[in-house]
Amino acid sequence: MLGYMISSGRGLGDRLMVTVAETLTARGVSVAGAVQLNIEHDADRHCHMDLHILGRGDVLRISEDRGRHARGCRLDPRGLADAVQRVESALDQGTARVLLINKFGKQEAEGGGFRDVIGRALGQDVPVLTTVSAGNLPAFLAFADGLATEIAPNAEAALAWCLAALPGHPPALAV
Repeated sequence: MLGYMISSGRGLGDRLMVTVAETLTARGVSVAGAVQLNIEHDADRHCHMDLHILGRGDVLRISEDRGRHARGCRLDPRGLADAVQRVESALDQGTARVLLINKFGKQEAEGGGFRDVIGRALGQDVPVLTTVSAGNLPAFLAFADGLATEIAPNAEAALAWCLAALPGHPPALAV
């Protein structure tokens, strides 16, 4: 099962995915994936983008500080590739019941990033939840090929979807 929420507003999807990850973990659900937390450090500079690797506890910086006046993409491709490898490693352990991928972004839309990890999890019957921006929605829907379910962009709906997607989830986990 593949669920997605359309994210809008700076950082809202990030915070939503963090809440879902924390709540599922608190309920004893083994979660793999990556959630993003942006670190504001200077009002005149872009924030740092950090990915928290679920199931491992690693935190990786995936942004480059290109200076105060830099424009364009700040993504560090090496940082993202490292994050993808670590999420794959966590998925390899075979204990994840849900995969959370912070977003289906530009890298995934172009065939990279976490795209293969998402496909691999689905092939292992691990439900996947992600967010997607309106700009990347056409590429996501083409990738999903009719198999994705849109979820209201709020924690309650996301948690309900995740819990319902768990194979053989016990009634005690129901929302």
